[in-house]
Amino acid sequence: MATDLLSPLLRTLLARLGTRAGRPRLAILMFHQVLERPSALFPGIPDVETFRWQMTLVSRLFHVLPLAEAVGALRRGSLPPRALAISFDDGYRNNLTQALPVLQSLGLPATFFVATGFLDGQVMWNDRVIAALSSTRRVEFDSGLPGIDRLILDSPGARRRAIERILAAIKYLPPAQRLEVVADIEQRAGCRADRGLMLDPAGVRALAAAGMEIGAHTRTHPILTALDPAAAEREIRRGREELETLLGRPVRLFAYPNGRPGRDYGPEHVAMVRRAGFLAAVSTAPGAAEPATDLFQLPRFTPWDRTALRFGLRMARNYLTPVVSI
Repeated sequence: MATDLLSPLLRTLLARLGTRAGRPRLAILMFHQVLERPSALFPGIPDVETFRWQMTLVSRLFHVLPLAEAVGALRRGSLPPRALAISFDDGYRNNLTQALPVLQSLGLPATFFVATGFLDGQVMWNDRVIAALSSTRRVEFDSGLPGIDRLILDSPGARRRAIERILAAIKYLPPAQRLEVVADIEQRAGCRADRGLMLDPAGVRALAAAGMEIGAHTRTHPILTALDPAAAEREIRRGREELETLLGRPVRLFAYPNGRPGRDYGPEHVAMVRRAGFLAAVSTAPGAAEPATDLFQLPRFTPWDRTALRFGLRMARNYLTPVVSI
């Protein structure tokens, strides 16, 4: 097996890059979905078999820790060599049905950051756009958005480019206006998202019962910089409170929605998360954390590569990426 031959070489490389000044650093993987089968529309999203070999390689290359445990070791300066944690964002149902069995079969822990506002069958705005443009029978599409010409949808690649263009155009609109635009796009496409896309409360409890950690991800996954301070603080606190009520246990970890430092969250939001009593928080800036890294801005990254060698080299390259925080 290719991964068997690659593992010793990659382990040596990662051991060298994963240590600075004699102290191991922490890499945190970030995923969203694990699909039942490969997607022609989004080939970068792993299907379950791809995820299986990725996690098999991770289990051979790294010392995988629960994120909360890794945060404690990072703070104390006692991380093991090649320390790594695994995380998932948003709360998709396939985290339970596809990802969890793979993690359990390999004995790997993970943290699932759940936005609680979608546990009742609601769907996030970006997934509504994706569903509309991926399912519509139209091969030409008028989005109604200024500055976007008629979009061609005659191939998976064309549909993906159209989706990415629309998402970029409306991502930073005020939340209420963005939802109005999304509803209009759904009407124009004649398609709506599957209401079973996200976890329900029983699914979140099942992940927790399987030994996985549940983290907070706000309630409705807003870009925090787009909200006034009071609304941002409510989102941060309510998401945690609803999870703690659901699970009957403390929720210690937080993930910033979208998560780009300075663009999607600011210093005031870091302060809010600290005040809320979380142990640590994660961003979507790449890199690896070391003892001096702000525990409330821990970096994460996603290796999208489709072969074991490229996947391992991407993991190694992440150690060379400077950590960005605010």
